[in-house]
Amino acid sequence: MPALSSVLVPYAAYLRVYEPLAAFPEPERGHWARYARRERTPTAQDELRRSLADLLPTPPVPVPVHESGDAFVTEVDGVVCVCPWRTRLRGWLALEELTEQLPGPLLDAVLPPVVRGQAAADYEQWRERNPDARPWIRTAVWQVPVRWFVLFSDDEREYEPAGTAAPRLRYRTPMVQARRRVARALKTLRETIDEGPLTEGLVDVGRWLEDFHPRSLVELDYGGLVHALTGAQLDEDHSAADLAAGIAALRAGDGEGAGESYARLVDRWRAVRALQFAN
Repeated sequence: MPALSSVLVPYAAYLRVYEPLAAFPEPERGHWARYARRERTPTAQDELRRSLADLLPTPPVPVPVHESGDAFVTEVDGVVCVCPWRTRLRGWLALEELTEQLPGPLLDAVLPPVVRGQAAADYEQWRERNPDARPWIRTAVWQVPVRWFVLFSDDEREYEPAGTAAPRLRYRTPMVQARRRVARALKTLRETIDEGPLTEGLVDVGRWLEDFHPRSLVELDYGGLVHALTGAQLDEDHSAADLAAGIAALRAGDGEGAGESYARLVDRWRAVRALQFAN
């Protein structure tokens, strides 16, 4: 593998689930227990650099040949929790999304059809052997999907401005809280407005969360997006509060207030997505 750049790689945000070691069967549980005792574990930037390195060969390697044995590690009330990278599975899922996002000629130039075809065949065979597999990490580029903010409250927001270290903005909440908020938001949306992208997206996120241990930790990490926003923008960004206010307004029958909160949220993230096409 070529030397990996030390330059920070933007501009992706992540929704992660950290499960307690008890959620994993042996021998995987033993692997993660030993892994968590390491002095240093890789960061999200390390993960991105490794993925980008696979795109340098000709032809590129869109999906790793072997599954990653790495994970993110944290501790919750004295319990070690891990979030496996599962870069191979996520590579296949990202490749499926890419075919829907890029025009055919551009996609063929980036990833030749023969490369995509082989990756798709490999994924189909793998799925037959692993029908219940799911990723612990969801990724969004140049945005944080609005539906992700439903899982969190503003008092769970953690913002560290730029200083001796890079800025960081994230939310963390117990799984039980995340599931409860999704259920309450879905109930409100279904009782007050027609089915739409937000409702459909929440159903999808809710089903994903149900696959994990009830004592897991859910994390929304702005990741590389903090390098696309100014310190003032990050400081003023209280997107979870905006969405919660909008849903509360809907619940109270205040359609105008709900519209104002949601418009403020959508406008903020539309401006961020627009940066993708700026010079």
